[in-house]
Amino acid sequence: MLAAGATRAAECRVEQWEDVVAVAAGNVHTARNTGRSHTVGLRSDGTVPATGWNDDGQCEVASWQGVTAVAAGWRRTLGLLANGRVRAVGRGAEGQCDVRSWREMVGISCGDWHSVGVRSDGSAVAAGSNRRGQCAVAGWRGLTAVSAGCLHTVGLLADGRAVATGDGTAGACEVDAWEDLLALDAGSYHTVGVTTSGRVLAAGDNRYGQCEVGDWHDIVAVAAGSAHTLGVRADGTVVAAGNNADGQCDVDGWSGVRLA
Repeated sequence: MLAAGATRAAECRVEQWEDVVAVAAGNVHTARNTGRSHTVGLRSDGTVPATGWNDDGQCEVASWQGVTAVAAGWRRTLGLLANGRVRAVGRGAEGQCDVRSWREMVGISCGDWHSVGVRSDGSAVAAGSNRRGQCAVAGWRGLTAVSAGCLHTVGLLADGRAVATGDGTAGACEVDAWEDLLALDAGSYHTVGVTTSGRVLAAGDNRYGQCEVGDWHDIVAVAAGSAHTLGVRADGTVVAAGNNADGQCDVDGWSGVRLA
């Protein structure tokens, strides 16, 4: 396992993890947690390791079994089970952990104060704070994936287009013109997407250069952090843009990175 970034809460202590097929990193909400975050992984046997900041119990996942996907947000972790149900641990004061009623789920994502998921029928569900309309996804159909940012939510449609809801003041919801998408991800206040041609699109807050991805090529996957963006190339190398205050963009030497 490779990791780069803040180490205040041992969130990068993953070097001993083995048989891990997927990882998720919690957001760093610096105004409230002095830059601490957490990291969770998914092993091939369906169990979940975790490390890092645990003040709200977001790393209490040792008993989880039968997990097929994980998502990490600010003070929270979600796990998608093989039976289509979802487990949650961590901060739930805004209702973001109220996912016990979710059924037939195929995808999950954590925002700062809300959680979203996509069902097998392509519809979406959300829980948590809806102060900016970030949970207004009940009418979405034909989805293949969803992603939650701080105050917005984006969805990937089966035809390669994107939809968005929530706070658009920073431009993170300006994705209506995006086409031919392979994947997308929501950062705190920006959104990125990768096209079938391997190019990357970005919208939203660019104060740290997190949207400076126009010259990237041969990209097969993207990930948006609080104020930075990562891309995985087809050859397994990684590129990064944005805030590097904690070394989270120090990925130049990474190679052999595989997608789950």
